[in-house]
Amino acid sequence: MGVTIPLVEHFARGLDAPICLTWELTYGCNLACRHCLSSSGRRDPRELTTAEAKAVIDELEDMQVFYVNIGGGEPTIRSDFWELVDYANAHHIGVKFSTNGSRITPEIAARLASNHYVDVQISLDGATAAVNDSVRGVGSFDVAIRAMENLHQAGFPNFKISVVCTRHNLAQIDEFKALADHYDAQLRLTRLRPSGRGAQVWDELHPTATQQRDLHRWLLAHGENVLTGDSFFHLAGFGDPLPGLNLCGAGRVVCLIDPVGDVYACPFAIHEEFRAGNLREAGGFAPIWRRSELFRSLREPQSAGACASCGAYDACRGGCMAAKFFTGLPLDGPDPECVKGYGELALAQVTPGSAPSPSADHSRRSVTPDAPTPGARTPVTLLTGRRPVRACEDSPLALGSSPDDRLGAMTSVP
Repeated sequence: MGVTIPLVEHFARGLDAPICLTWELTYGCNLACRHCLSSSGRRDPRELTTAEAKAVIDELEDMQVFYVNIGGGEPTIRSDFWELVDYANAHHIGVKFSTNGSRITPEIAARLASNHYVDVQISLDGATAAVNDSVRGVGSFDVAIRAMENLHQAGFPNFKISVVCTRHNLAQIDEFKALADHYDAQLRLTRLRPSGRGAQVWDELHPTATQQRDLHRWLLAHGENVLTGDSFFHLAGFGDPLPGLNLCGAGRVVCLIDPVGDVYACPFAIHEEFRAGNLREAGGFAPIWRRSELFRSLREPQSAGACASCGAYDACRGGCMAAKFFTGLPLDGPDPECVKGYGELALAQVTPGSAPSPSADHSRRSVTPDAPTPGARTPVTLLTGRRPVRACEDSPLALGSSPDDRLGAMTSVP
């Protein structure tokens, strides 16, 4: 009789195609969230064209990828967004897209409700406007709530309310759950990573040790009805694993395609060290996924390093690669939020300012007194059928003349 290998070990060795593929269609965004993992704001003139994006979809269909997570930036900024969604669905690929909700009008909500191959995640980082808007920008709470109302009225069941957990919103976790229940939605909680602009606010926003324990207990009680994307597997060090994979899937079962075709092992590790290649140069996505040296190395057994002597290592597996990397910790060391406290001790040894920075910052630059800053809202003007010529001067983002103009632009539909 052969030895049965646990499913998680199959995943650790890598699969022929990713289970969960994140695809950021654009870095353009009409918000400037303080914790944005991709430092989004300005569009990149090198974005994949509509034809190139469709070629990626064709390849994913051949690889039998079941669905993609589309994000950004704000993906609905692209004038071809709905065309690409329809094309993916026609090629047997489901689409889950994340949005700030600014373009989910009643008409769009009705269109989405009639499509059983599309799921929607509305980003919300506070159960009240005061908490949410301090991170995502003034007015963003009302915009998100209006999008939820529109989806609910259209009869769209189980759309997702996506919350990045911070020390300022974890006290509202029951309110988030009540909000999801009210709209017949599903709550999705994700971990704050020190990626992109998140690195700048990590010390201020990441949960305290007491909040981490409280969150672990709450997820054990509610986890069957709350999605986490396996982002809290480091909490397994408390002794009770949470529902899900409880494994870093970077390069094994997950990866990221960015707007210009670069492929990264992890959506939270946008840095040259975790770049596996560019699909324009490699002849497509499949060769990168199946043969890149980076992905091959990640699928090999990983060293426990400094965590080898810890009895919790088999449960938490050292925690999040991206969280360690962007706080300056070694990849074979403890997670910065290690529940045993080893990460805090390791962080004390890191030289201030020595942690790596993301490879690119797409934040909008403050070149005029009215220019947007992280946390501010700006309107959207779509490019019609073309990409920007230069990221700084030919942008789909421009300031309106008044707050009312800006809110109107946020809710307009192409």
